[in-house]
Amino acid sequence: MKQNKDIRRVASDICGAAVCKDVEAALVEFDGEDDHVHLLVNYPPKVAISMLVNSLKGLSSHMIRKNNYPSITKRLWGGTLWSPSYFAGICGGASITMIRQYIEQQQTAH
Repeated sequence: MKQNKDIRRVASDICGAAVCKDVEAALVEFDGEDDHVHLLVNYPPKVAISMLVNSLKGLSSHMIRKNNYPSITKRLWGGTLWSPSYFAGICGGASITMIRQYIEQQQTAH
């Protein structure tokens, strides 16, 4: 669906530019499915992951709502775009190439 791709593009643009730049982070890869996203972010240890995630969610929610995507309304979590939860993991044992491939395949039919 084109609209879902547009929404992911907006979220990716926000993550890659505004938030990541503010905290000296770099968005390495971004993709996902209709109900969640996967981000591979390189960020400095001085940044709390909870602050980074909250900033990413807050700004992307604001911008996606500003663009008024009608399909979003039916998917809101009690009036909010994102769930309050998140998962963060480290990828010290896997190569960046392997992690990127995993994220890129999230939109691939299984």
